[in-house]
Amino acid sequence: MRSRQQYLVFYFFSRRVWQQRPGCLRPIQGCIHGDQHLAETVANVITSLPFIALGIQAPRKNLNTKLYANSLIGVGVASSLYHSSRGKLRKYLRWFDYTMIATATVCLSRALRNENPKFLMAASAALLPIQPLMVSAIHTGMMEVAFAKRALKDPDLRMAHNLHKMSSLLGGVLFIADDCFPSTPFLHAGWHLAAAIGVGTCNKLLK
Repeated sequence: MRSRQQYLVFYFFSRRVWQQRPGCLRPIQGCIHGDQHLAETVANVITSLPFIALGIQAPRKNLNTKLYANSLIGVGVASSLYHSSRGKLRKYLRWFDYTMIATATVCLSRALRNENPKFLMAASAALLPIQPLMVSAIHTGMMEVAFAKRALKDPDLRMAHNLHKMSSLLGGVLFIADDCFPSTPFLHAGWHLAAAIGVGTCNKLLK
């Protein structure tokens, strides 16, 4: 009887602690607005396809680059499925979309730097399903630093890096605008295109 009471106390205490966990450990609450009419849906699906093409064309020199290339294809597929979906399934596909983007950033980070700390990679894998945006931000930042360093040393990469910076800036503006003005059509499709250009320049780092 006493052990049962202790179990119940522990259970409710653990549940209380879990409910009070910080936002970074809470499941993503994906925004599911957009695709408000057929033309916008078609635009969003079409602008998801370049990621599949980039994944097919990406270098596959070793296991890490192969994983990254396949993850890009996954990004395009997940995005297409999300934008063509409706109803209750849509919020789950939004999560799948964000998670695939985060997976691609982790794979790119790994492909660029084999010496990434094991703790960082383990933490990224653990947080990937519940906080993909945070994982994406961390590994995108690591990629940006690696790209800038490589561009300083290799003149052939400077033009690609300049294009990457412009597309990243434009993509950031469109991403924020899409969140602030959800009823404005085709902003998300524009973000897709800017992101695809940025990804295309990243592929040059793997050649």
